Amino acid sequence: MKKQKLPRKHIPQRTCVGCREVLSKKELVRIVRTSEGILVDPTGKLNGRGAYIHLQKECWERALKGSLSKALKTELSEQDKKYLEAYELNLPESTSRLQD
Repeated sequence: MKKQKLPRKHIPQRTCVGCREVLSKKELVRIVRTSEGILVDPTGKLNGRGAYIHLQKECWERALKGSLSKALKTELSEQDKKYLEAYELNLPESTSRLQD
């Protein structure tokens, strides 16, 4: 009698636009370009072009320097930058993902 293999559940993977690390979708926050402007999408389900970033200041700083606008295929307005920088202020400095 053969053992029946259970199919593994697919876990969506995304790349952080700040550090280019590939992680599961749940570990990153989605930024969306909508007709109203740029929004942080905690649900990950808003319509629009999206990009993903770690919840770390380092990654947000790198992303805001240009890789986020490139991923969203748009120029970030001053209002969009201020909105994202305000969100960034509540993020942790870094996590211990590099430590053992």
